[in-house]
Amino acid sequence: MFKDWFDLADSQLAGGRLSRADARALLAVDDAELLEVLAAGGRLRRAHFGDRVKVNYLVNVKSGLCPEDCSYCSQRLGSGAEILKYSWLAEDEAVRQAIAGIEAGASRVCLVASGRGPSTRDLDRVEALVARLKADHPEIEVCACLGILHDGQAERLAAAGVDAYNHNINTSDSRYAQICTTHDYSDRVETVARARAAGLSPCSGLIVGMGESDEELIDAIFALREIGSESIPINFLMPFDGTPLADTWLLDPRRCLRILAMARFCCPAAEIRIAGGREVHLRSLQPLALHLANSLFLGDYLTSEGQAAKADLEMIADAGFRVLSDRDQQSVERRARVAVRRRGAGTDLAPNA
Repeated sequence: MFKDWFDLADSQLAGGRLSRADARALLAVDDAELLEVLAAGGRLRRAHFGDRVKVNYLVNVKSGLCPEDCSYCSQRLGSGAEILKYSWLAEDEAVRQAIAGIEAGASRVCLVASGRGPSTRDLDRVEALVARLKADHPEIEVCACLGILHDGQAERLAAAGVDAYNHNINTSDSRYAQICTTHDYSDRVETVARARAAGLSPCSGLIVGMGESDEELIDAIFALREIGSESIPINFLMPFDGTPLADTWLLDPRRCLRILAMARFCCPAAEIRIAGGREVHLRSLQPLALHLANSLFLGDYLTSEGQAAKADLEMIADAGFRVLSDRDQQSVERRARVAVRRRGAGTDLAPNA
């Protein structure tokens, strides 16, 4: 096991790259050393993002009715989960929800639609939404999450003013077929590449707690480093009734912190976001997670409730952090993006190293 976590942090700041051996050590660190790991990881987090926390807000513009069979998802084909199901929100309602998030402190609005991928009509709707949001709030970032992209779609979103595109890889290549059969891991990686090539900031992350091994988890985090994900949302499985992963409770707060630490050490300049399930799995240790993660979703998620937005903002302040302001946002993210791209150049993954 690594003896001095601060030496490891210093090596990352000097341009080093996390090895598989050190990744394993982070995931296996003793409880007695965990606070030291958090402090060392916090050195990386503050070096790149200071005391700022980026606040994101989800707008679920299309819910349920999905033809894909992702086993973790309450919106999957055949899901028995009791969720709202609707085809696209009316434009005025989607704008109203987005503005509510902005007024609560969000600097990025995420427009999320269920389904395999966007149609031409879906892109028309997104263009109209983005135009309205940017007209009144030009400083706000917009991230789209619409599924698998095809030729020309990423370019169209970029031209419309979309800033980022989210498409999570969710787990490792070797495990992917166990959680989804209606599309492949390669479809997801290709979509992230399309977004990046079109000039959209690539946002891709994980769902942890689905039964993955440490080696599979390391494979997935290293893959995100390889594809240059600039924003890495880490979701903690919510085992919805009516889905194949119902009653899958494999996480505890300390395991969640170890995973976040490994992600921060692997991708020190990337935006690490604590996402769905954080309230349930991190519980009272959520504030400690902010010493590793520099981003969170405010309020509710797609089909589950989060803690109240007021409680999120109070937690950020109580932990000694500040919400990222509009003025800070572009310069911080530009520095992070350049650092991620530089560190990602020429990387060779060694899955069995």
